[in-house]
Amino acid sequence: MKIAQVAACIPALSMALISLSLSSCNRETEAAPHEVHKITATSPQSTNVTITERYVCQIHSQRHIKVRALEMGYLEAIQIKEGQSVKENDPLFTVRPILYQTRFEAEKAEADLAQLELNYTKKLYDDKVVSLNQVKLLEVKLAKAKAKAQQAQAELDFATVKAPFDGIIDRLHHQQGSLVQEGEILTTLSDNSLMWVYFNVPEARYLEYMAGMNQTKDELKIEIELANGNKFEQLGKIGAIEADFNNENGNIPFRADFPNPDRLLRHGQTGTVLISRVQKDSIVIPQRSTFEVLQKRYVYVIDKDGIAHQREIVPLDELDDLYVIKSGVTVDDKIVLEGIRQVRDGDKVEYEDREVEEVVANLKYHAE
Repeated sequence: MKIAQVAACIPALSMALISLSLSSCNRETEAAPHEVHKITATSPQSTNVTITERYVCQIHSQRHIKVRALEMGYLEAIQIKEGQSVKENDPLFTVRPILYQTRFEAEKAEADLAQLELNYTKKLYDDKVVSLNQVKLLEVKLAKAKAKAQQAQAELDFATVKAPFDGIIDRLHHQQGSLVQEGEILTTLSDNSLMWVYFNVPEARYLEYMAGMNQTKDELKIEIELANGNKFEQLGKIGAIEADFNNENGNIPFRADFPNPDRLLRHGQTGTVLISRVQKDSIVIPQRSTFEVLQKRYVYVIDKDGIAHQREIVPLDELDDLYVIKSGVTVDDKIVLEGIRQVRDGDKVEYEDREVEEVVANLKYHAE
């Protein structure tokens, strides 16, 4: 064949190859919509779940006071030791009582003298020697003398500082022989039989608690997780809710009361309050059946024709491997469980259906 003839055939051959390539692409394009993905699907489950909320807390004694000197003077005796448990009315400190003792004895003597004068005047009145006014004047004098004697007795009592309630003694601020001023702190006394645990609750949780208080108050399980990770053995209950919200963080303080029979908890400790409640007939789905787009969470719901549709869900709470769903799906829906990355909105899918009970039972052993 001549060179001119070969050159003439090249354009025709190129056009044939292009036509064949386009024909092949068209066939692939036509076949694409008919591609079927094989995936695994399941249904949301309705079940009772235990919801646990965690709050950082501060632990306080129900009574925690500073014991102060009632009068100025020298500490004559210290009857307690640091860390000691004391009972109500046990003597703690004694201030040197010499001045108080002499004042009391003087005032008591004045009262005794006034009593003798009154008795003698009453006898004279009975003999019609003096008037009734004389008797009444001496009665007033006696009352005044007794009042002064009682005041001196109270001051004498102030010399001995006693425990106002059962508790544990904290650090001693002064040693025996120290000169202390009136009102000066001697030690701290804590009643640890019942502990007040304070924690802050967000406004949304507060509203949930108040809305269901009559129905769920007795169903709440309130625990403390201590610094070592162990749970305190005693259960607590909500003791008080403060009156005002903190406008800076939107929280309101709660107080839970915990019995402390072994005095394990001490004033000033910290921990974590765990509030658990059983939420009945909750809709749950496996976490791995969801995906996130722009901070919103979605699932693929398969309709009766096998078409997968992207649908937004609103989680109410998060468990180990499950989402508790507030809205978005029901137990009648069929959702994609495995193979999410192979699915696009509007795809027709073939799926293997798995029972929801089996899926939930094996969640903790699944590794995608």
